[in-house]
Amino acid sequence: MRSAVLSRREWLQIAAAGLGTLPIPGGRRTPVPPIVAPEAAEAVGTNWAGNVTYTGTHLYRPGTLDEVKRLVRDSDHVKALGGRHSFSTIANTRGAMVTLEQFDTVSDVNRAAGTVEVGAGVKYAQLCPQLQHQGFAVANLASLPHICVVGACSTATHGSGTGNLATQVAALEFVNGRGEVVTLSADRNRDELHGAVVGLGAIGLVTKVTLRVVPTFDVRQWVWENMPLPQFTINFDAIMNAGYSVSAFTTWRDNQVSEVWVKRRADAGDWDPGRRWFGASPAPRDRHPIITMDPKPCTQQMGVAGPAWERLPHFRPDHPPSSQGRERHSEYFVRRRDAVAAIQSLYGIGGQIARALQISEIRTVSEDPLWMSTAQGRDSVALHFTWTDDDPDVAAAMPIVESALERFGPRPHWGKMHTRTRQQVAAQFDRLGDFRNLCHRHDPDGKFLNEYLGRYVFENQSRTKTPT
Repeated sequence: MRSAVLSRREWLQIAAAGLGTLPIPGGRRTPVPPIVAPEAAEAVGTNWAGNVTYTGTHLYRPGTLDEVKRLVRDSDHVKALGGRHSFSTIANTRGAMVTLEQFDTVSDVNRAAGTVEVGAGVKYAQLCPQLQHQGFAVANLASLPHICVVGACSTATHGSGTGNLATQVAALEFVNGRGEVVTLSADRNRDELHGAVVGLGAIGLVTKVTLRVVPTFDVRQWVWENMPLPQFTINFDAIMNAGYSVSAFTTWRDNQVSEVWVKRRADAGDWDPGRRWFGASPAPRDRHPIITMDPKPCTQQMGVAGPAWERLPHFRPDHPPSSQGRERHSEYFVRRRDAVAAIQSLYGIGGQIARALQISEIRTVSEDPLWMSTAQGRDSVALHFTWTDDDPDVAAAMPIVESALERFGPRPHWGKMHTRTRQQVAAQFDRLGDFRNLCHRHDPDGKFLNEYLGRYVFENQSRTKTPT
């Protein structure tokens, strides 16, 4: 009989995937009547980093809304894949998996309303140049322009200094569990929209979002190196408020912050803090967040002005981002008022996680009203961990980080790895009960449920169909 004691690798899979990659006793694969010939359906494959192998029966590529509706109606279980940049199995299922990459249209900007309609298959690297051509931009961007707009909003992916990317959504179109098209908007059903935007893939297959846009603007960015930790913590607010977007990078292992990236609007005027800024020196050349890596994939620095979409991300869209997939990610959000104490707590355990860590990033995120957002109801600080791809080391490191942050009520990023329990997650979201009810109303048969959602979000599995 197999031992009930989990290996480190199995524990890591649980943390990353909510049991999504482990065999489940009594589990079954749901037969899905195809909307295309079986020989045209594809194997699903893995996520971007290769740490999650999707268990879907087939990958489908519907090209019309009617095909999406039919696929949902004909499936017991179904999930949509975005840019595959999630490090958890939030998008996994043992039923039908869908890519909406053919839903790749971007409307002309509605100049009167200040909005643009964006299909579910559109990535920020596709959207932003089209907006730029029309004289508009999105107010915030994530570190990677490679990710899908809809996927980023559905998991509350954030930028820095402003609200997370989901706060830009003014309307949402999705196909619910009955195969019906539902449209929610800030004008007609604001509270329900607040519940559905960060939908975690549990409410339906999102086919289109309407985003708020702003007039285009330019950004300049600088990198400062080797800021002493006491200077950083004493002056935390002044440092993080020094630009439109500010990121601090550290390994938690020494008494300093290795890099501080300051991104300022070009129309904010000149910025010359001198040869030293809170004890840090200006970088003599462009840098990568991981100091030993080639900065070529990174967006231009040294104060050179450029369109916001070419400066707010850390990485260029035409280069592999971060560590090129040789990595795992975790991220936790704490109240901004707890930032310094949380940072000091992490410096206390830096040596214990050194083997697993490549780099960490510290950023701020403004409060928002979205029910399942990691910044819901509180100004937040995001503490991001880019791990190595050494799975046993990562499995050992995550609980150490979570223990250090426990007293601050950390909220884990939905698309990244963590070892929180359902009870720990539930304690941090005031509208979780409302979210569960909203999902049940739009998906009464539980077609969009999966093991990840069952493990971390839903308190019971009394829905009509067993989630897989």
